[in-house]
Amino acid sequence: MREPSDPERCYTLLARDSVAQVARHVDLAGKIVVDVGGGSGHFTEEFRRRGAQSYLFEPDPRELNARGRTTEDAVLADGYLLPLADGVADVCFSSNVLEHVSDPQTFISEMARVTRPGGLIYLSFTNWLSPWGGHETAPWHYLGAERARARYERRTGRAAKHTLGENLFPVHIGSTLRHVRGRDDVRVVTARSRYWPFLASTITRVPGLREIATWNLLLILRRSP
Repeated sequence: MREPSDPERCYTLLARDSVAQVARHVDLAGKIVVDVGGGSGHFTEEFRRRGAQSYLFEPDPRELNARGRTTEDAVLADGYLLPLADGVADVCFSSNVLEHVSDPQTFISEMARVTRPGGLIYLSFTNWLSPWGGHETAPWHYLGAERARARYERRTGRAAKHTLGENLFPVHIGSTLRHVRGRDDVRVVTARSRYWPFLASTITRVPGLREIATWNLLLILRRSP
């Protein structure tokens, strides 16, 4: 809830938590980490603090420079077509990006392509039917995206950052789980709510309920040989 007023603290804490989740599955020291859509670099910098060789790929120059500086060795690049050879990454990481791309399946395919066999893919996103699905306009998006945007502008005096169909898309948990489980190039290691402190994996197994109660889906995938 403090992200708009204190983004530095918010993303620093989120980066620490996210990288710790990755570290439970792989020793990060010396590993090559590709951070796809990592914005202003909080995640990349936390991976480096943990000893990884981490590289940021971000398509929006405004996000790259949001902190008044650019993360060292950051690359302006689209997650649909990363300027990387096949299988170069030990870890391919993406936090809260999938709901901002119009073709999630192609985005996931590109993450799998650049990850080496046996490597790890970390993918999380806020699904549309989550209480936070509308991002800054939530939870009024339940009454319609345009109505939620209009309410946000009346309250704040400025237009919402996200527009459904332009830079925010209705991604759902059920269809995403079916997609990754049906792929032959990845294996699901865990599918859980990213933020729930209890029953985090159980809630994602309940159709319907999971679309609302999961809030944010965390997928950790293992790249198949």
